[in-house]
Amino acid sequence: MVYGIDATLPDRVKTWRDRGYIVHLMTGVSWGQYQDYLYGRFDGINHEDEAQMDRDGHKVGHGGDVYYMCPGTNYGKFLCVGVQRALDAGVEAIHLEEPEFWVKSGYSGGFKREWRSYYGEDWQSPESSVDAEWRASKLKYFLYRRALQQVFDYVQAYNAQSGRHVRCYVPTHSLLNYAQWGIVSPESSLSRLNGCDGYIAQVWTGTSREPNRYCGEVKEHTFETAFLEYGMMQNLVRATGRQVWYLNDPIEDNPDHTWTDYRYNWECTLTASLLQPEVWHYEVAPWPERIFNGKYPHSLPEEQRLPIPPAYAIELQVVMNALNDLHQSRVEWDAGTAGVGILASDSLMFERGQPSASDPRLGNFYGLAMPLVKHGVPVAPVQLENVGIPHCLNRFQLLILSYQGQKPLTPDVHEALAAWVKRGGALVVVDDDSDPYNKVREWWNSDGNRFASPREHLFGLLGIGQTNFYGGINLVKVRKGTVTWVRKNPVDFSEEADGDTRLINWLKTAAASVQLPWHETNRFILRRGPYIIAAGLDESVSREPTVLSGHFVNLFDSELRAQTNFTVAPGQRCFLLDLDGVGTRQPKVLASACKVLPASSGPDDFTWTVEGVGDTSAVVLLKAGGKPSKVTLDGAAVDDVKYADGLLWVRFKNEARARQLTLRF
Repeated sequence: MVYGIDATLPDRVKTWRDRGYIVHLMTGVSWGQYQDYLYGRFDGINHEDEAQMDRDGHKVGHGGDVYYMCPGTNYGKFLCVGVQRALDAGVEAIHLEEPEFWVKSGYSGGFKREWRSYYGEDWQSPESSVDAEWRASKLKYFLYRRALQQVFDYVQAYNAQSGRHVRCYVPTHSLLNYAQWGIVSPESSLSRLNGCDGYIAQVWTGTSREPNRYCGEVKEHTFETAFLEYGMMQNLVRATGRQVWYLNDPIEDNPDHTWTDYRYNWECTLTASLLQPEVWHYEVAPWPERIFNGKYPHSLPEEQRLPIPPAYAIELQVVMNALNDLHQSRVEWDAGTAGVGILASDSLMFERGQPSASDPRLGNFYGLAMPLVKHGVPVAPVQLENVGIPHCLNRFQLLILSYQGQKPLTPDVHEALAAWVKRGGALVVVDDDSDPYNKVREWWNSDGNRFASPREHLFGLLGIGQTNFYGGINLVKVRKGTVTWVRKNPVDFSEEADGDTRLINWLKTAAASVQLPWHETNRFILRRGPYIIAAGLDESVSREPTVLSGHFVNLFDSELRAQTNFTVAPGQRCFLLDLDGVGTRQPKVLASACKVLPASSGPDDFTWTVEGVGDTSAVVLLKAGGKPSKVTLDGAAVDDVKYADGLLWVRFKNEARARQLTLRF
């Protein structure tokens, strides 16, 4: 991927295409080196008032005069000119990353013009009322969807004229992260845009280490948060026909951490991503120069900063190569109860500003989700806007819903939920109706509707109301399914020391009402073909380790040592290759800290093309019937060769060019 759409783009694309690479373009959609547009050199109109602005009159910037933009209609046209440079240069896909409108903004002249155009009324300060904040967020949500559609339409017209098929993707943070960081983005609505082929899920340590509250304690839960973030991104595209790619970033934007910190948290996020077996496409090593050439932490004087540890460089390359092999038909879980989902709407981003912002730690979501993850239940976030898509809810038997901190954007989602319940689903509603945003001007209280909250509308479609829950009754039967109403703010479950147990007890009862067996554990273990992904859970139902029996190689081990049995302790993550499940063909490459592609083979000779990150060490692990008589690399003998128990380890120095590795038996 080349980054940015400035005048140097064609030359940068050419340098990669000349070396045989497939080239994509990525560029920021909300900010970039877009001064030509800002200062009127593009269309003769000064657009400085389209920079996002906060209440104090400060432009929201990304450094210097690079500002987050409030996109007017000409802004999309400006992006199209830059994209045309990429199309002319031969790129095969366009990535418009991070359509972001800050909650704290909404005060610029450009935004006020868009407000009048969109609502037909004068602009209101977003913090003046919950209604104004809600309407400001809805407008922000719309504006970047409009800008992206302009570019997608442009690319589709180009495809029709040229006969090419240039694809369009949106790299974006998860809904959960944007909500917690105070950003509005189009999220699920992008899947309904013409010409959007899918997303890159920009989930990494920098997003997943954002602290949240569990059982009253605020701290980082990198693995658990990443599990929910990746799950949220997968549910953006489930049943839509779009594709999602998972970001795999071995460090993060903050340069002040140690390599030990980066490594631990990367293993957490990587493991969380591998626990989503429906996804096997990855974007690895964004900004590779900051990984393999960077020195950290920047908080130390420059002479004390350290380059990437050799063992971590090996581990990264081993894992990145293994990611090519994750499309496996055999998928088996060893975890808690399956079929449990938690509903989340894009409107999680709409209630984050004053005068009445939702919980700063997003306890309205994490108060419901974290107890399930910590108890070993692989809960899946479910995109509320997608529930009406055919088959979207087929895999779920129990769904959890709260309208504290979010609201349904359209009434049709309730029809789909009501139908799902009547077919036999268990719906658990956790809500005390205290959210002030229940009173914003919206579909449930206008155009003939007079509901005090959207929950009342949903219950009406289910044929139930307040009277069904009198006398201490919390669960009612609705045809083949059930509805449980827990009249409580879900934030409370995140604040109380026993909040996890109290919530789980409600969910157990609801599960039993539809004959869903309930099981809890202190681990997630997933088999994907010959690979086993395991995460031991701390703060869980038990502190007992799990022992896996067999013969394994831990791909997080830079030595790629063979192990008999493997113990997964609470808090530990591992990515195992099951040596008993890799087949019998010999010799066979099992793992490698370099790219290894088959070149030729004969009765006694086997040759692969190898290439890796320069100035790093390579190790290639093979299954072999015996030790080769000779190992050469571009004709020169390789001395570091070890054979034991049918396994062969070959080690050499990587180079960033293709070479021939030959084994002779």
